[in-house]
Amino acid sequence: MSGFRWEIIQEYLPLFIDGALMTLKCTVICVITGTLWGLTLGLGRLAQAPHGPWKQVLRFAVQWPVRIYISAFRGTPLFVQIMVVHFALIPLFINPRDGILVSGGIMSADVARSLRADYGAFLSCIVAITLNAGAYVSEIFRAGIQSIDRGQMEASRSLGMTWGRTMRKVILPQAFRRMLPPLGNNAIAIVKDSSLASAIGLADLAYAARTVSGAYATYWEPYLVISLVYWVFTFLLSLMVQLLEKRFGKSDSR
Repeated sequence: MSGFRWEIIQEYLPLFIDGALMTLKCTVICVITGTLWGLTLGLGRLAQAPHGPWKQVLRFAVQWPVRIYISAFRGTPLFVQIMVVHFALIPLFINPRDGILVSGGIMSADVARSLRADYGAFLSCIVAITLNAGAYVSEIFRAGIQSIDRGQMEASRSLGMTWGRTMRKVILPQAFRRMLPPLGNNAIAIVKDSSLASAIGLADLAYAARTVSGAYATYWEPYLVISLVYWVFTFLLSLMVQLLEKRFGKSDSR
């Protein structure tokens, strides 16, 4: 690899390290919030009542809005969603002059101004990726829950367990083992997708590479380095998922 200019990487090493930490931070937060949001949407997607007035209420007030939400977020590019969140949604709520949270007295103008200036890109990244990941994770939860035999739900309810307790104690633990591989793939996708937030100024790995390439008019060194770092992150994440699969596999075989 002759001609690789290590001195460029050494000069900007703190920027790469800070970018890697920012990528990790965004990934961890988005995986947690996206999974919780996806679980909520997945349960909403499956919400139904066999008869009575709740049948139509759940169908038109819960199921259909969730379906439209999932279709919209899966059918539009994440890059566009990040732009919409950063330049439209966040200013709508957090604007020092007339943001909804400021006008409603929930947040002061100074706090809103500080939040936008110091954490605007970070907040937009978290919100956009969480909303996007939730749409995909909800389908994973839906498929996982539906893969469990309906007889287990009926048996649990016949024993006097509530719907919520049945889901928490019986259905979700079994479904989670089957959902683990696709949830791991979704987490890996979040690691890579977080690089799109560099377009709005988030100082992550992609932002570091773009800064270095702009300063030295070279792309080989910075982008090769961040490619290697992204690969290490995704490789370690896939190993963690495999270990969890083996652990749950052992508990199933007992």
